[in-house]
Amino acid sequence: MELVRATEAAAIRAVPFIGRGDKNAADGAAVDAMRKFLGTVDFDGLVVIGEGEKDDAPMLYNGEHVGTGQGQACDIAVDPIDGTSLTAAGRQNALSMIAVADRGSMYDPSAVFYMDKIVTGHEGHGVVDLRKPIGENIRALAKAMKKDVADLVVAVLDRPRHAQLIEEIREAGAGTRLLLDGDVAGGINAARYDARIDMCVGRGGTPEGIITACALKGLGGFIQARLAPQNDDERQKAIDAGHDLERILEIDDLVTSDNTYFVATGVTDGQLVGGVRKKGPIIRTESIVLRGRSGTIRRVVADHLAEKWL
Repeated sequence: MELVRATEAAAIRAVPFIGRGDKNAADGAAVDAMRKFLGTVDFDGLVVIGEGEKDDAPMLYNGEHVGTGQGQACDIAVDPIDGTSLTAAGRQNALSMIAVADRGSMYDPSAVFYMDKIVTGHEGHGVVDLRKPIGENIRALAKAMKKDVADLVVAVLDRPRHAQLIEEIREAGAGTRLLLDGDVAGGINAARYDARIDMCVGRGGTPEGIITACALKGLGGFIQARLAPQNDDERQKAIDAGHDLERILEIDDLVTSDNTYFVATGVTDGQLVGGVRKKGPIIRTESIVLRGRSGTIRRVVADHLAEKWL
């Protein structure tokens, strides 16, 4: 619940910026709120995946310690707004999220910001492989799920780099759901038994891949990933850090502990959770909590007295 309070705060503080066209202002407000609330949590959190180098952030940066310093030592991954552009444009599927695991258990990508990923539900274990052509993976997953290929839905970030991938998915006979942003929600929905998405695939952020792996621990889902450096500098950093760029990373490589928490609160409405809503004197938030060790999914709907936030 303490972690939920932090994502709720970040989501609520981002609301005035929804549809206003300023993604940096939205992100700044969410970062400030999340950092403030995390400072009250009784744990020694080390930010392994934060606003970090890519964002040149003054708070929640990689290597920062958060919490009271009392209690369990943890790795923490934060994204005060996953989908800042979605928020700025007033589009769906923006989230505030946190993932937590035992200290030293989260994968360190060594400043490689992108990875190729494939995510499914539990049926993908031993069936789907990132090294195989997408059509082969689609047919194998459909068979494992006892579905027709034509009924399979594959989520992909809508980017020019995925034009060929999208064409191959459709040629295989499956449908696509093109995501404007937010492949963490896409991956979680691919692993949920009651969601319409069956697979999430493509090149996306490395931090998002690790956060997704933490969430999948509570869902029994399947993920494979491979680092995808975008330039020679990133490639050399990865090699110098000892990374094998051909290695297929499994879920237990991305986060070695099963003692994981994933928490997300909706900023705008989406398939995973609803967005923040103002109802008279109340601000209503909807959150999801996934616990790796117990394999539980909890949904938290909270009403906040609006005057406390004005």
